[in-house]
Amino acid sequence: MNLLSPPRRRTLAVLVAVLLAACSPSGPKFEASDITGSSFGRDFSLEDPKGVTRSLADFRGKAVVLFFGYTQCPDVCPTTLATLAQAMQRLGPDADRVQVLFVTIDPERDTPALLAQYVPAFDPRFLGLRGDAAATARTAKEFKILYEKVPGATPGSYTMDHSAGTYIFDPKGRLRLYVAYGQGPDVYAHDLKRLLDASS
Repeated sequence: MNLLSPPRRRTLAVLVAVLLAACSPSGPKFEASDITGSSFGRDFSLEDPKGVTRSLADFRGKAVVLFFGYTQCPDVCPTTLATLAQAMQRLGPDADRVQVLFVTIDPERDTPALLAQYVPAFDPRFLGLRGDAAATARTAKEFKILYEKVPGATPGSYTMDHSAGTYIFDPKGRLRLYVAYGQGPDVYAHDLKRLLDASS
């Protein structure tokens, strides 16, 4: 037996629709993992190849893409940087409002001179950052990045196992997205465009 009259059923249907709309997430829809509000990844203090100490505040007004790796990485790091370069091409003029930062987890071999040569080779706007062993460990911990030296045949031929994801901050310096390795340039371009549009 239906206890609601037709007018009351219509009123209830409208109320449910309004409540569902209110429960729906607002704002841009991302293809990467939305980690807005995370309590980690708050900031860093590292040097660029010229020895200038950099933090997130230096890039306020731009979306920041932060990736941890090392220059002698055989696959993940060059692939990610090449993917990011493709994403920048897809963004067109908006790419000038994006700063890609490559943080080395191998400061022993990744000298400022090497970072200055390696990182911008993928895109002249890309910037390499480094710290000493303590600063590297501190920054990696802040961003929940795991890394470990794997011995090679000689002392200098070691490799580094490390987390392969990428973080993206919005132009206000808030950590917003985590992009898993291998998601491709379209994911980066799509989500960066959404962040940039939302801040315009």
